[in-house]
Amino acid sequence: MDLPASVPAPESIARYRGRYRSEEIGRAYRGWLHLAFTSAVSIGVILLCIWQLDAVTALEWLTVPLVVLYSNLAEYVGHRGPMHRPVRGLKLVYERHAKQHHRFFTDRAMAFESSRDFKAVLFPPLMIVFFIGGFGLPLWILLYILASANVAWLALATAVAYFLNYEWLHFAYHCDPRSRIGRIPGLAVLRRLHVRHHDPRLMTRYNFNITYPVGDWLFRTLHHSGPDSPA
Repeated sequence: MDLPASVPAPESIARYRGRYRSEEIGRAYRGWLHLAFTSAVSIGVILLCIWQLDAVTALEWLTVPLVVLYSNLAEYVGHRGPMHRPVRGLKLVYERHAKQHHRFFTDRAMAFESSRDFKAVLFPPLMIVFFIGGFGLPLWILLYILASANVAWLALATAVAYFLNYEWLHFAYHCDPRSRIGRIPGLAVLRRLHVRHHDPRLMTRYNFNITYPVGDWLFRTLHHSGPDSPA
């Protein structure tokens, strides 16, 4: 199943997209299956965490907004840092984001042309396993020991929910704005901020939050003005 066609990409971007598709996207790749895997694994972990909760206190519920704020700032720092500036040990992250994602999509050509292009936006499935196992599990253990079981489960559920929210929003920004997904109420405001970020002149200076611009507001890197992207 492919998405509605968008405004044709400029020739230089179209050439890069053709090369990326031939070199980076295998024949067996299925974009909708990739999205379904990301969603199913994340939702499964969230439901498992919720199932473990027992008589959560008002103080323990504060875990949710605190983890949301922490995740937003981590998103900001990670995007402004290693995703746009080469850092030793994380150059693959820089290569995939700054050198590939930002060449595949610019403010002049933001939308997927087919479901195979999902590969250029969604995190690889292995990264999802790494995020939950390499980041989520140590966080759970630490909070279980230092706080309580409820705090540990709430923190893990919130962190994974934030990750899934990130993936869904980023995916939606790169759908055709005329599509059913692109017309979701309220999405246009956030999408415009992301379009600004994909302007090659602005991408290393502004709009590093892909979800909600809390970090950009705090660190004064929020950029509103400019024409909308045609796609």
